[in-house]
Amino acid sequence: MAGRKKIPDHLKVVAGTDRPDRMNPNAPKAAVSLPDAPEWLSARAAEIFEQLVSVISPMGIGSSSDAAMLALAASRLEEVEICTALIEDGGRTFVSNVAYDDEGRILSQQIKGHPAVAQRSEAMRHAQSLLAEFGLSPAARSKVSVNTPDEENPFAALAG
Repeated sequence: MAGRKKIPDHLKVVAGTDRPDRMNPNAPKAAVSLPDAPEWLSARAAEIFEQLVSVISPMGIGSSSDAAMLALAASRLEEVEICTALIEDGGRTFVSNVAYDDEGRILSQQIKGHPAVAQRSEAMRHAQSLLAEFGLSPAARSKVSVNTPDEENPFAALAG
């Protein structure tokens, strides 16, 4: 599908870009309750899931319908943590196919990138994409506005 992704109507309202001629009155409505972490998430991913819910709920965009997407984001963020720990422990590279001479000196060796580096990069890219879907990047956040109640006008009684 070419072109921009369609933005759900409720996000258009939150962002203040809603127009009656571009709204879909037949669009499915998202559930209003906050999502619960799925059972398949690890304990750490469930913690990340709850953190994400606590961030998006004041923005008015989180619902139980979003549980799967939030779980994917939490799982990918956990994978970033795991890969980062592996890289910190083992380094970004490793040595392979070492050949020694008769005196024990290294004749040749191959220095390869640690697989966790590529895995972390992919997990970060995917997590960033998922987080942007919920307005959790600076560019995406600038498109979302939170509805705040209007302050009471102290001069309203004088206006009649």
